[in-house]
Amino acid sequence: MKPTRTGALMVGDVVTARCDTPFKEVVRLLEEHRISGLPVIDEDRKVIGVISETDLVLRQAREPETAGVRGRCRRLLSARARRAATKSRATTAGGVMSRPAVTVCADATVTEAARLMTEHRVKRLPVVDEAGALVGIVTRRDLLQVFLRTDDEIQRDVQQEVFVNTLWLAPYAVEAAVRNGVVTLTGQLERRSEIPIAVGGTRRLDGVVDVVDHLSYRIDDKPPQPTGLAVHGVADDWLRKL
Repeated sequence: MKPTRTGALMVGDVVTARCDTPFKEVVRLLEEHRISGLPVIDEDRKVIGVISETDLVLRQAREPETAGVRGRCRRLLSARARRAATKSRATTAGGVMSRPAVTVCADATVTEAARLMTEHRVKRLPVVDEAGALVGIVTRRDLLQVFLRTDDEIQRDVQQEVFVNTLWLAPYAVEAAVRNGVVTLTGQLERRSEIPIAVGGTRRLDGVVDVVDHLSYRIDDKPPQPTGLAVHGVADDWLRKL
């Protein structure tokens, strides 16, 4: 089984806003569709920003105009605070949204999408096609669907995709025991260089939570380590004698 692509998990019917969509209309859309965020698109359906509930709360949390001198100075010194102040005064989606938007291609793997979410600390990703146009949206909950696969399904994939199709081994030449998504690999491979291939290929399969490596090898084909440190030490001794 090939890794699941983001496009297979996304929701295609996406609630969106335009730059000139009024603030209150954005709030109404979130409430009506029971969602916590939405993408902002242009006339070509290109994603130009994303609005979350956090962005909207900034509008309500703005300080009164009579704030003290210290507070105003603090805002002037912080670029982040200046952006927040601008958002707090915005009346349209274009002013409230966060940009640039973090998006993911429809053919990206679930792992790639999850990495984007983690790196940018977002809960959802607009999914775009090759031209950059919006085709769907994927959330953290959508990505977690791959972990609903059974241990038996994962074990069959490890044996077929990793050991038979990739390493050209006979079925069950290496044991792959799976418990709650954790795969334990046990057995002997021909070469040492095949171990990271087996472990990495297993880790990339849908539903795998972790991999425990108990593999051994018959032939150590790892290239010898360079002897640069030893040569460097000899050169130092020679220089000290000058």
